[in-house]
Amino acid sequence: MDLLRHLRFFVAVAEEGHFGHAADRLGMTQPPVSQGVQRLEARLGITLLTRGSRGVQLTTAGAELLPRARALLDGAEQFEEEARRQRENRGAVRIGVIPALSDRQVAACTAAVRAAAPDPAARTVITTTAPTTDLVEAVAAGRLDCAAVHHPALIGALTPGPVLKIPRWLLVPSDRKPSIRGLRGLACATAPRNHGTPAFDLLVDTLRAKGLDPDFLPAPGDREALTAVAAGRAFALTTDPELDGPGVLRAPAGDDLALRVRLIWQESAAEDVRTAFEASLRGDR
Repeated sequence: MDLLRHLRFFVAVAEEGHFGHAADRLGMTQPPVSQGVQRLEARLGITLLTRGSRGVQLTTAGAELLPRARALLDGAEQFEEEARRQRENRGAVRIGVIPALSDRQVAACTAAVRAAAPDPAARTVITTTAPTTDLVEAVAAGRLDCAAVHHPALIGALTPGPVLKIPRWLLVPSDRKPSIRGLRGLACATAPRNHGTPAFDLLVDTLRAKGLDPDFLPAPGDREALTAVAAGRAFALTTDPELDGPGVLRAPAGDDLALRVRLIWQESAAEDVRTAFEASLRGDR
């Protein structure tokens, strides 16, 4: 007996309240669905559904077991999805990056890692963009081989590379000057604190040292930051030296506001891949 198949019949009938409608939903005729539910009931030794003139009703046992049936079907789908992902990702190099890196930098890192892979013709690079907290968790769990994360950050027992400074540019509304005085009264559009608490707190301390104590607008990436600046609501920092838009001025942010990142990795990550990833982040050619 195909338990999952018959559970699927049971769930469909229970949700539709009608064998014919359940069969239509499953793309089948009604007899196999009815027979499948009967076989399931026979195997379990209980009645799950009652049939009457008003349609199909769940018995007490059926109502209690329906959530478990749904959970089993969901689990089976997740299992198949994970197996598919494992099959497609077999031999792939899996890297992670934070949204603060520009699209150009992410593309450059991906290309560098691909070129450094032991067999570029047969391997794929899968690049995930996520907050530092998620990337640390993914590397620790083995879902990523290595990732570029904010510094400082809590990385547990993972192996870190050196701290790298990536220059950033200040984005301000065009009716403001790109100076400390010009930033007063504006919010700071940046990634939320829960994306990387230590790095966020370092930014707050750096801005306060400059005499600024702004409110903060959540802006996980450049698009959200640029929109907030163009609206005249905020200033922002970007690692993209060419990022621009109507109503926005761009100026160098200075060394103390550079983006600090470091690579973290699993021990299984190939050294050539890590070296290429770090070199790309540094801007080496």
